[in-house]
Amino acid sequence: MTPSLAPEALASANESVAELDLSLSGGELTARLVDIPSVSGDERAIADAVEAALRKLPHLTVDRDGNTVVARTNLGRAERIVLAGHLDTVPIADNLPSRVEGDLLHGCGTSDMKAGVAVQLRIAATVTEPNRDLTLVFYECEEVEEARNGLSRLVRDHPDWLQADFAVLMEPSSAQVEGGCQGTMRARVTTAGHRAHSARSWLGVNAIHEAAPVLERLAAYQARLVDIDGLQYHEGLNAVRIEGGVALNVIPDVCSVIVNFRFAPDRDRASAEAHVREVFEGYQVEVTDFAAGALPGLSHPAAAAFIAATGTTPQAKFGWTDVARFSALGVPAVNYGPGDPNLAHTREEHCSLAAIGECERRIADWLRV
Repeated sequence: MTPSLAPEALASANESVAELDLSLSGGELTARLVDIPSVSGDERAIADAVEAALRKLPHLTVDRDGNTVVARTNLGRAERIVLAGHLDTVPIADNLPSRVEGDLLHGCGTSDMKAGVAVQLRIAATVTEPNRDLTLVFYECEEVEEARNGLSRLVRDHPDWLQADFAVLMEPSSAQVEGGCQGTMRARVTTAGHRAHSARSWLGVNAIHEAAPVLERLAAYQARLVDIDGLQYHEGLNAVRIEGGVALNVIPDVCSVIVNFRFAPDRDRASAEAHVREVFEGYQVEVTDFAAGALPGLSHPAAAAFIAATGTTPQAKFGWTDVARFSALGVPAVNYGPGDPNLAHTREEHCSLAAIGECERRIADWLRV
């Protein structure tokens, strides 16, 4: 754990800390954040800047673990909510520094998700007496493997920092509320054969050919549609890779079809695994990866108030996001951010300045009602 520094110690320890002026508009603040490169694993500079800015706000207490920063109000409100966003980006693709064209701010991380982080910081600075106690989480390494994820580390080491009644993950969602998320499971379905020389193929059994019925089952698969809290989740089971072959003159004796099952959040691991094994009955099935989904929890009063404040019609989140980590703690969560998810990770990544301002206004209204 990296100890937190007092403001004066922070300044002397690292004079190159970028300064974030939280009085700037959300769009201007997004540009400042974008211009601090923070590819996964290299978030120290941006975490230092975020921590320094938050420590100037007397109504917040600030903690830090590694390059993950958590700020909280402690006003004794009846409810506590979390606003969470990740500080890292995918590798830069010739899209720094940021630039503005009309209403669009271009640059690495604009959509995913420094616009959302800017909204968090603006809320921290401008909503000093929220109607619900507020926890702001700025975490590292979301774009890479699970073991490095800063939010996952907080769940493990500091679950008390994340205790809340409701959470909003500032994932890019085009300023639409996306409830919960689907789970994901990957499995290896293996077929067996008998190795032989390809010139005498009749003496062997081709394991790749034996995989044809597996693909037929996938092609005929009817995905389940599930309604939860008024949201419709659409499951999917698909082949994502085939592995087989020994040499170009050998009949292979082993073939594996890697399948990805995206399942509605009403399934737990046992249910999801049982379904995959049922679909591929008669074959060897090995589960290689699993992440639980998250129920939307839209019936919670804080969630209902949030939906009303945003003026949006909630939609189901089909992809997996870190809302699942809050769900595992018993905290209902939604995805809501100004960025366009279709632009995430692209060279052309950009975000609407108007959308950033609108998201900030809606969240501020929610916290002041």
